[in-house]
Amino acid sequence: MSMKSIFDAKEVRSEFEKASINASFIPLIWKHVITHHQNPNNTNTNTNTNTITTAIDWCEIPSLPSAAYSLLASKFKPLTTTLHSLHRSSDGVTTKLLIKLQNGSFVEAVVMKYDTRLGKYDGKPRPGGPRSTLCVSSQVGCKMGCSFCATGSMGFKNNLSSGEIVEQLVHASRVDSIRNVVFMGMGEPLNNYAALVDAIRVMLGSPFQLSPRRITVSTVGIVHAINKLHNDLPGLNLAVSLHAPVQDIRCQIMPAARAFPLEKLMDALQQYQKISQQKILIEYIMLDGVNDGEQHAHLLGKLLETFQVIVNLIPFNPIGTLSQFRTSSEEGVSRFQKILRGTYNIRTTIRKQMGQDISGACGQLVVNLPDKKSIGNSSLLPDIEDLHL
Repeated sequence: MSMKSIFDAKEVRSEFEKASINASFIPLIWKHVITHHQNPNNTNTNTNTNTITTAIDWCEIPSLPSAAYSLLASKFKPLTTTLHSLHRSSDGVTTKLLIKLQNGSFVEAVVMKYDTRLGKYDGKPRPGGPRSTLCVSSQVGCKMGCSFCATGSMGFKNNLSSGEIVEQLVHASRVDSIRNVVFMGMGEPLNNYAALVDAIRVMLGSPFQLSPRRITVSTVGIVHAINKLHNDLPGLNLAVSLHAPVQDIRCQIMPAARAFPLEKLMDALQQYQKISQQKILIEYIMLDGVNDGEQHAHLLGKLLETFQVIVNLIPFNPIGTLSQFRTSSEEGVSRFQKILRGTYNIRTTIRKQMGQDISGACGQLVVNLPDKKSIGNSSLLPDIEDLHL
């Protein structure tokens, strides 16, 4: 039987409770695992990291109750995943992590560096300075089958456990100091709802201490889960992969949209916004001749004009022979943005593409393709914190 991850919080708390061990020791154990072994690889080249992980001896953790040591050794592993390899973009801004799961499958996570001291955002000065955002996966593959996304070509393999989700943050923290986490990697996060909620609760607590305002969950629009999300994780950022302003186009490019009619989705978002009082990020991929015309911009503007949203226009990333789509022209994207801003006063950004040279850009995430090309799904806005500007 496979061992559980020490970051599977529910499992650890349950075992500690059975053994009458105080759960307050758990964050201390997590902190030890996170800090005990740092990644010695600081090069800027693509690197295989198979040999860098050193086993952690539970006995090295000081001041635990004696019963905790034997329990940890018999039930849990410090990490059930391994950092198989990492690839850095030529500009050093994007790092793609290939992570091997205990069952032999692979997922990818992408670290994106931003320096917000450079320039302005939507005419406003940007706060802060350098910071890094981690894009994590929630599933191996995806059930949604979006025709413009490489992950959908894999089909669905399995859900990640909450520990496997958190371990992506652990691995990434050895590469860079992570400030923001976005669930925009492989999979539909709300289709793995219980593990998603458990993982985020770990990230919000000690020792990670992330703010809910710095965590974003992206969904194609799983209505029943959106209705639960704010109660379970208040203060979280919600991003919705809308990609079309009318139901028939959504169904054409996003087969899963048939199960979640646009009218019901917009009702759920209206209710979510009423409760949360937060902006919603609307993701919209620009597909030449499909959803990028002026008429589509007007339809989208009318659909969203009563909401507090940021629309993020995403230039389509080619995915080789898997795609029948073309990238919208820069002029077309700019015209689309001007209509939303000028006619409907909707805040609209164009996503900065990062990591394309390592196939780490949006919509390119897939592993184990026949041509062995490993691809990634990343980036949003200039940075997710700009939701709050």
